[in-house]
Amino acid sequence: MNVRTGIGVDIHPLAAGRALVLGGVTIPHDKGLDGHSDGDALAHAVIDALLGAANLGDIGARFPSSDARYRGIRSVTLLAETARLLAARGWRARYVDATIIAERPVLRDFIGEMRSVMARSVGVDAESVSVKATTADRLGFVGRGEGICCMATATISKA
Repeated sequence: MNVRTGIGVDIHPLAAGRALVLGGVTIPHDKGLDGHSDGDALAHAVIDALLGAANLGDIGARFPSSDARYRGIRSVTLLAETARLLAARGWRARYVDATIIAERPVLRDFIGEMRSVMARSVGVDAESVSVKATTADRLGFVGRGEGICCMATATISKA
C-alpha cells in the first residue's frame, strides 16, 4: 500500500464583523477570521495537508483568492472538493490530526462537531479526524487575540 503524509499550516487575522468559523462550525465570538472565503483556518490547514500528501500543490494554487467563485465560500466545501481531487488521482484520506492555536474563545465544546463536519467533508469517519485546541499563553499575535493559527497533518493512501 502506498501511504503518504502531508503537513498544512494556516493563519488568519481576527476581524470585527465576521463570523468565526473553524472546522465548518460557527462559534460564538465577537470577531471572525478574515479571508476571501469564510476564513476557516482549520479547514485550510487540512486542505494543505491533503494536497501536500498527494503532491498537488497548495490551497492558494487550487482555490486562489483572486477567483471570485471562492469569495465567501464555506471552506468545508473546498475541503470536500480537495477529497474529490485526491480520489480522481487514486488517493483516499485515512487520518487527519489538527491543532488550533487560539487564545480565545474556549473551543472545547465545539471540537466534536468540528471533527464530525470535517470527517464528512473528507469522506472518513469521525474517529479518523483528531482536532485539538491550545493557547499561545498570551504570547505573540495569537496570544494578544489578533489571529488564530491552525496546523494539520493528513495521512493518505492509494484507494
